[in-house]
Parts: sequence; structure tokens; C-alpha cells
Amino acid sequence: MDEPVFTERELDIMSVLWREGSGSVAEVRSALGDSVAYTTILKLLQILEAKGAVSHEAEGRAYRYFPLVAPEAAGGSALSRIREKIFGGSAELLLARLVSDRDIPAGELARMRKILEQLEAGEP
Repeated sequence: MDEPVFTERELDIMSVLWREGSGSVAEVRSALGDSVAYTTILKLLQILEAKGAVSHEAEGRAYRYFPLVAPEAAGGSALSRIREKIFGGSAELLLARLVSDRDIPAGELARMRKILEQLEAGEP
């Protein structure tokens, strides 16, 4: 599955599956704070399965759902949407926002600089 596009609620569910490794409908609902109806979680998991983002295995009378896409695959698509919709397509404004809202350790800043230098040099 290339560049998956998830709705906000689908992304909530995927984040639970990525964090936990798998989950039943009840477990996903509990992780989301029980604010969403069981049937809604079930329907969204079925939609995610149709999209090829999750699979399931029978576990007793319930199903256990597993993510089929890595969070990094969804992250690129989600960040692109945020960059376009919120920051008018500006990677500079997005980066400024990402780094301005918290203290960043020196090592992490050094790795960020290296990534930027590689991009500037045309390296992948």
C-alpha cells in the first residue's frame, strides 16, 4: 500500500495498533477512551482492512487486528497534508513550528542539521 491516506479517526485507530502491535475492537475502543461506539470502531477497522492497512485473525469469538503499514508510511502522507493545508505548502514554516514548541536535545539538533545538509547537497 503506497502513501496511505487516513481520516483523523482512522489515524487514531492506527496509532493504537502501531503502539500496541495489535488489538481487538474492545481494546482499541478502550485505548481511545471509550468515547467512540463499539460499532464505529468495528466499521472503521473494516474500512482500514478494505484499504489494506490492517488484517485480522480470529481470536475466540472476536477478531484481533494487526497493522500492515508502518507508521512512517502514513506519517509522510499526513505531514504532507498538514504542510499543504495549514502551512500553505511551506516546509520552512512547518519545520519552524515543529522545532519551536519544545526544547530539543543537542544530539537531535545535530541530526536535523545533517539531514538538512544532505538535502541541500542533493543526497537522499
